[in-house]
Amino acid sequence: MKKQKVSEMINLFDLLSEEIFFVILDCLNTNPLDKKSFSLVCKSFYSIESKHRKKLKPLRQEHLPKILTRYPSITHLDLSLCPRITDNSLTTISTACKSTLRSIDLSKSGAFTGSGLMSLSLNCKNLVEIDISNAIGLKDAGAAALAEAKNLEKLWMGRCKLVTDMGIGCIAVGCEKLKVMSLKWCLGVGDLGVGLIAVKCKEIRSLDLSYLPITNKCLPSILKLQYLEDLVLEGCFGIDDNSLAALKHGCRSLKALDMSSCQNISHLGLSSLTSGTGGLQQLTLAYGSPVTLALADGLKKLSMLQSIKLDGSVVTCAGLKAIGNWCVSLKELSLSKCFGVTDEGLSSVVTKHRDLKKLDITCCRKITDVSIAQTTSSCTMLISFKMESCTLVPREAFVLIGQRCHFLEELDLTDNEIDDEGLKSISRCSKLSILKLGICLNITGVGLAHVGMSCSKLVELDLYRSVGITDAGVSAIAHGCPDLEMINISYCKDITDTSLISLSKCSSLNTFESRGCPLITSLGLTAIAVGCKQLIKLDIKKCHNINDVGMLPLAHFSQNLRQINLSYTSVTDVGLLSLARLSCLQSMTILHLIGLTPRGLAAALLACGGLTKVKLQASFKSLLPELLFKHLEARGCVFQWRDKGFQEELDPKCWKLQVEDMMGGGY
Repeated sequence: MKKQKVSEMINLFDLLSEEIFFVILDCLNTNPLDKKSFSLVCKSFYSIESKHRKKLKPLRQEHLPKILTRYPSITHLDLSLCPRITDNSLTTISTACKSTLRSIDLSKSGAFTGSGLMSLSLNCKNLVEIDISNAIGLKDAGAAALAEAKNLEKLWMGRCKLVTDMGIGCIAVGCEKLKVMSLKWCLGVGDLGVGLIAVKCKEIRSLDLSYLPITNKCLPSILKLQYLEDLVLEGCFGIDDNSLAALKHGCRSLKALDMSSCQNISHLGLSSLTSGTGGLQQLTLAYGSPVTLALADGLKKLSMLQSIKLDGSVVTCAGLKAIGNWCVSLKELSLSKCFGVTDEGLSSVVTKHRDLKKLDITCCRKITDVSIAQTTSSCTMLISFKMESCTLVPREAFVLIGQRCHFLEELDLTDNEIDDEGLKSISRCSKLSILKLGICLNITGVGLAHVGMSCSKLVELDLYRSVGITDAGVSAIAHGCPDLEMINISYCKDITDTSLISLSKCSSLNTFESRGCPLITSLGLTAIAVGCKQLIKLDIKKCHNINDVGMLPLAHFSQNLRQINLSYTSVTDVGLLSLARLSCLQSMTILHLIGLTPRGLAAALLACGGLTKVKLQASFKSLLPELLFKHLEARGCVFQWRDKGFQEELDPKCWKLQVEDMMGGGY
């Protein structure tokens, strides 16, 4: 009887068109397992799901032939999780995805050569995006192969250090439709190559030339690009004021300019470069020349400027005041780690920019409650406020944030004096999705409970070393924030399995960090494994009471786990070997596991076939056969050896004092 009803239901589905099924599948995006479940209903659903899938992110290259046969309509192929993609694999891809492939990401896969890229370029005529960043062995022949991809519009080549002007010249001639190009850290590329790109690729919209050894010679050609909107010149030390002074006109189409770490450019050069760029909306001058009155005056004509990032720069009060006066459309201001930011300067800016949406004053250690009062009263529309390590701000000032800034979505209060009253006030910010409260030694579970009751949209919570946090607070978060994706409770020493059992109800949790929580056991970890099946990253370092009993359910239920830190736990050979069932596992840190033997380690390393990075105690290097390392490295695994002795944990307050001593008082 049941079989008959199922058969009738499936026959009803036969009346629906393929397009309707595609609309249904478009709605199944929250859980990656949903589409898999759909495909397992019947052969018809299996076929429909195969045709519908357009994006693919495989873990291993050996699965590619089978996967590409299963999914014939792939347009976007992300291979960034595959540590080694060979020419044979690229040939397989180019044959299987001949007419459909439009985008491919090879940014973490360095085993291919120009031969594989040639196959891809010649066969996949509709290819418009390719990322070969970090292909450190690729030479000009490989770049020349890319020139055959005539329809290419976006190309990322970051850290292709062996490619020279000759290879870039081939790309410039062959790929005239390019709109986005990144040559960051391509140290072999100079003025000639960049100049050819500017002359031949007239449709360029975005150009990243970070850390290239270029000079003023190529700048005139770049600034003549009539569609150029985004230009990154970070770390271009060969450009100075004298070379920029020769430029009569800027680039009128430019909307975003990044000149971070350009130590040889002062306000004079900046003024030359930005002349005629009245439409500039984003300007980044991080770790550059001092922000003085003269530099700020150079921004007078940039009436459309909405974002200024000055991170790591020396900022004068006069300069900051002038920025407030001239940049009338400012929506974002970043002063992270700036030396010289004072209450007077910051207050002057925020009182003039009531529409400010994002403010970053991380490590501005001279500001006090005066700045917080002015900021919260003037900028009530803030959606992002970062003020890590503003240690002169008293606890009473944090109440003002919750009273006045109700639209906040991101708030970073790491290493501050906030207490439970401050948290109670901040809980009024019901739109909060990211909250960072690391090293806040005055907060407890009482304050956190208010956040849990009122901030239901929270997806990321950082409580690192906030030692007053208890199970009651974490349980309130778990109950009130069902969409939580990331939580860090590292070194919150009063946390027990009760918190983990509560968090197991957060089915979207993908990152869980609990290092240094001695009361957590395998029971709590089991609850996380069973309830949080989307877990990707797990850090249980120094959770001494977690042993093999916790590894078994982890191996069974956490099939999406990619990164794990087991250092200083009580896991032995048996527990480590059980993790071989996790086909997605790529990164393991296994330091100071007393119960781990060389034989058990060797067996686990061989069994975990997808590993790309392993951190091990240096003492194991001489205890394992060299052939084992060669075999694993051939599979794409990188070993990082550590020689640190067993470390006892410091009291949090002593730890904080030591950090402050090392920084010498900071900024």
